[in-house]
Amino acid sequence: MKLRALEVREVNSYIKRILSNDAVLYNLKVKGEISNFKVHSSKNVYLTLKDSESKINCVIFKSNYDPSLNLENGMNVIARGYISVYERDGSYQLYIDSIEIDGIGNLYIEFNRLKEKLNQEGLFDQRYKKKIPKMPNNIGVVTSDTGAVIRDIINVIKRRYPKVNIKLYPVSVQGKKSATDICEGIRFFNNANNVDTIIIGRGGGSIEELWSFNEEIVAREIFNSKIPVISAVGHETDFTIADFVADMRAPTPSAAAEIATPNLEELLFKLLNSKVRMDKALLNQSKLDESRLNNVFDKINTVVRSYIIRDKIIQIDTIYDKITNEIKDVINFKKQDLNTKGSILYSLSPLSTLDRGYTIVQKDKKIINATNEVKENDKLEVILKDGQLDCIVEKIKVKEV
Repeated sequence: MKLRALEVREVNSYIKRILSNDAVLYNLKVKGEISNFKVHSSKNVYLTLKDSESKINCVIFKSNYDPSLNLENGMNVIARGYISVYERDGSYQLYIDSIEIDGIGNLYIEFNRLKEKLNQEGLFDQRYKKKIPKMPNNIGVVTSDTGAVIRDIINVIKRRYPKVNIKLYPVSVQGKKSATDICEGIRFFNNANNVDTIIIGRGGGSIEELWSFNEEIVAREIFNSKIPVISAVGHETDFTIADFVADMRAPTPSAAAEIATPNLEELLFKLLNSKVRMDKALLNQSKLDESRLNNVFDKINTVVRSYIIRDKIIQIDTIYDKITNEIKDVINFKKQDLNTKGSILYSLSPLSTLDRGYTIVQKDKKIINATNEVKENDKLEVILKDGQLDCIVEKIKVKEV
């Protein structure tokens, strides 16, 4: 029997029917590492899955692709789909209907979907973040009362800031009821309003064990809290939805205790340094103010002295003028009085008599007022206005009464 030569397209079409009818190849899961990852402009995704020995080309149609997975080269994934042939090229490939991150699976998908949803609603926005009090009096802790978390928090807080009070609201941190318990703890502290900061958290674990802190009800309870919330879930590399919504994310519970409290020794050291700086500043300011004050006083004294001296000079001038005027008045008065008295005295003086044409007769420097005071041949001095006459009495005539 002679076989007919088949067209290439017939061969590829036949192989495609064979693969499509294979129960295993039409519904299988393939595990491998992503390489050659590319999102086409058509929104279809092309990639290669590989292991240490082999690889297979894959395609995800845009209707089956979930961008929230954030797929990238190097990721280990589990892809579910079917094997078929791309007839034009004669190459077979895996057509992926769904894909999950290896080791995480649907939880990781759910995590990303919720993260994207809450982010779109603004629950992660920085503008809603409340400041963590620097010096709290009371700290509320929502965690298990039997785990290492509460012990670590207590140890760190007591070492750093022993004066703060720690209030524990014990909850289960994994399992079906845990998310509700965590919400109740946050609500309790908000209703009581008896703490300054709330710490929620637990130790490390798998994504399944940490899932309570990825629940939407927990995220919304954190967002609605009026008291600042610090999220401390798992280890440093673990991230939960609670971390994104909380006012502050701590890599570990111990770190949360450090964020929530100041270091008392550092505070005392800073206070001491501040005191020293303030004392020095006050001393310098005091010296500066004293210098300024002295300068002001010097200026005031100079001005005051100047004004006082000017006033005194004016006063002295006034007094001098007054005294001078008074002296002049006294002198004028005395002069006038003296002239008056002089005139009177002059009028009574013998000299005045002489000026009127009379003479004065003296004998031995004594004035002669009557004839009986002399005798003949006595020597007499006759005083005239302009001189003196020496005379001898020759004859005495007595006036008859």
